[in-house]
Amino acid sequence: MSFGELISLYSSGELIINPKYQRYFRWEISQKTKFIESILLGIPIPPIFIYTTSGRKWELVDGLQRVATLLEFVGILKDPDDSSGTRTQPSTVLEATNLLPSLHNKRWEESSEGANDGLTEGQQRDIKRSRVRVEILKKESDPLAKYELFQRLNTGGSVLSEQEVRSCVIIMISERFHEWISQLAAFDPFVLTIDQTERAEKRQRPLEYVIRWLAFRNHPYRNALDVHEYLDAAALQMASNKNFKTNDEELVFKSTFTFLNDALEDAAFKKWDGSKFLGPSSLAAYEVIGFGVSLFIDEYSELEPARRNDLLARRIKSLSDNGLFRDNSKAGVRGSTRLSNLLPFARTFFKP
Repeated sequence: MSFGELISLYSSGELIINPKYQRYFRWEISQKTKFIESILLGIPIPPIFIYTTSGRKWELVDGLQRVATLLEFVGILKDPDDSSGTRTQPSTVLEATNLLPSLHNKRWEESSEGANDGLTEGQQRDIKRSRVRVEILKKESDPLAKYELFQRLNTGGSVLSEQEVRSCVIIMISERFHEWISQLAAFDPFVLTIDQTERAEKRQRPLEYVIRWLAFRNHPYRNALDVHEYLDAAALQMASNKNFKTNDEELVFKSTFTFLNDALEDAAFKKWDGSKFLGPSSLAAYEVIGFGVSLFIDEYSELEPARRNDLLARRIKSLSDNGLFRDNSKAGVRGSTRLSNLLPFARTFFKP
């Protein structure tokens, strides 16, 4: 199919890009420029994958970076933050490349008459006539096929992190569930206790931590299963379950991280060396502490705040001296081994 046809389909509403997917559209200007350059040079473009909806429209499953780059460059890509659906993203201004230095400061059309900063009509035609292979998943296929397809195409060697792929799959299943876990990930005591870097936040680490916590509580871990496969399966089941008890889980979640924040703030998941907390937050500590405390939230809720804070602080500090925790949380231990040994441990260690 030609890019011109794809542009027309998007303009008429027949090609759908879920606005929430666009939040994961983050190519830098250099990558966008190289893509437009590749089209102009006639370099073959990898195929895109489409799912046919029940309304016979096409939903983009894979190829977002490429298609969104083209639509943004042409000036018709809708702004994901505009609920009215009428505002578009600013048109891209290209950089120079080694092979096409003339692309410097070029845009699709001139910014004003005589500015000479737009592509020529010939270049526009070349882009519109360029073709890309479109693989279409028919609507008669298993509804879960598009989720599986998206994961397979975007896992391993992809620009997206495991959680970003998982987030897109969750959105496909239930936007409501995705919005709910996003709200949990933004809960202040949770944000303060996990103490993540800006880069980790951009890679959706807080959202992954929420999924881990929910998965441990609602989907028993099977020994030796790849951790991310386990999280994918748990997220799929929870998002698909219309009877999932979000209100109950949210109450426990907020109580757990409020208590931990009250007790130790951003040191809750750090290593205790006998006199002070050291280093960044530990994933293993988060898994054991966050899960373990949540199992006894009713008991902790009944304690006076000062006593609760003291008990949690002492129990967390003692983790560093626990041989089972130390052996299974050190560098080099497989994630499957860590979860197999530490989740059962967490079920008793934090009993008040």
